[in-house]
Amino acid sequence: MDFDALFNAQLDALKHDGNYRVFAELERTCGQFPRAVNHGDGAPEVTVWCSNDYLGMGQNSAVTTAMKDAIDTCGAGAGGTRNISGTNRHHVALEAELADLHGKESALLFTSGYVSNWAALSTLGSRLPNAVILSDALNHASMIEGMRQSRADKVIWKHNDPEDLNRKLAQLDPDRPKIVAFESVYSMDGDICPMKEIVEVAEAHGAMTYLDEVHGVGLYGPRGGGVSEREGLADRITLIEGTLGKAFGVMGGYVTGSAAMCDFIRSFASGFIFTTALPPAVAAAATTSIRHLKTSNVERLRQRAQVAKLRARLDRLGIPHLDNPSHIIPVMIGDPVKCRMISDILMDTYGIYVQPINYPTVPKGTERLRLTPGPLHSDADIEHLAQALGQLWSQCALSRAVA
Repeated sequence: MDFDALFNAQLDALKHDGNYRVFAELERTCGQFPRAVNHGDGAPEVTVWCSNDYLGMGQNSAVTTAMKDAIDTCGAGAGGTRNISGTNRHHVALEAELADLHGKESALLFTSGYVSNWAALSTLGSRLPNAVILSDALNHASMIEGMRQSRADKVIWKHNDPEDLNRKLAQLDPDRPKIVAFESVYSMDGDICPMKEIVEVAEAHGAMTYLDEVHGVGLYGPRGGGVSEREGLADRITLIEGTLGKAFGVMGGYVTGSAAMCDFIRSFASGFIFTTALPPAVAAAATTSIRHLKTSNVERLRQRAQVAKLRARLDRLGIPHLDNPSHIIPVMIGDPVKCRMISDILMDTYGIYVQPINYPTVPKGTERLRLTPGPLHSDADIEHLAQALGQLWSQCALSRAVA
């Protein structure tokens, strides 16, 4: 059997539909972010507009120094799984820092936010007898994968709809363990959940709350604890999951909660037990980043200012973007081929890098460019991007928003 022919047939279908992903070969330049060297076709230097290093902490000198110092003292790798040989004092220090960030008794590290969601939800759903997981309709793929792996019963409730959640919970046996899984900031639309209402509904039915704060940590709350900290709700949420790879600028994922729950996940989650631990240097850098953002509001305030400036500039040009209260600006195109084409032209002609977001990441017909302005984007960067989009909107005969 010609397996390559089978592979290529499906790849060709992706390309025909405009949904084939092409990776740009970029090299971030230390101290120059959001500038990056482009090793592929197009402009030799680009400005990155779609990074999840939301606050530029991957370039922070204290963070990079901590990483280099840890390499000098500990070496490059962790030495294996933490169960065998990989636990290091930097892991312990980082978990303590994360538990403090969210006001929890304990925390547990994973190699990525995807793995922390998959491992925690699959473990909770499979090990809690007769559990049922109630999932927001737009939860991330990592959460969906964890639920699938758990083989627990799953109930989908309408996106950000506490009333529908209440109806679904009311239909369940009150004695069943129930897990309400939702996100704070949804990464593609940039909307923020009605957290207080969701928590109150879950509490009324005795359900555990599982909150993904991946796109909220570092960015919201007086110490960067996320939307749950900003809203004063962290103490009422059973488990808060987050990442070290976005606003904290490094790599890794984690869960926080009670000591018993974190120990439970540590003891039963295959995604923790059987995988190599984070390198100590990564853990040291993440600890430094979290400590910095607990006391510094400079990065957050600058980011919010640049987000507001870009939104206002797009409005003046009639460039359609979703109105949301977060730092994510989805510029709507609605056609996969045009979305890819505009992304390519921005890269080749204007030196602007922003990846097209197509199906299956978003539903067909909602293709978009996902912009993430940060504190290191200058006003000149914003004007250059806005002017480029304005010109391309005319060239591609795209509809403009009506003020």
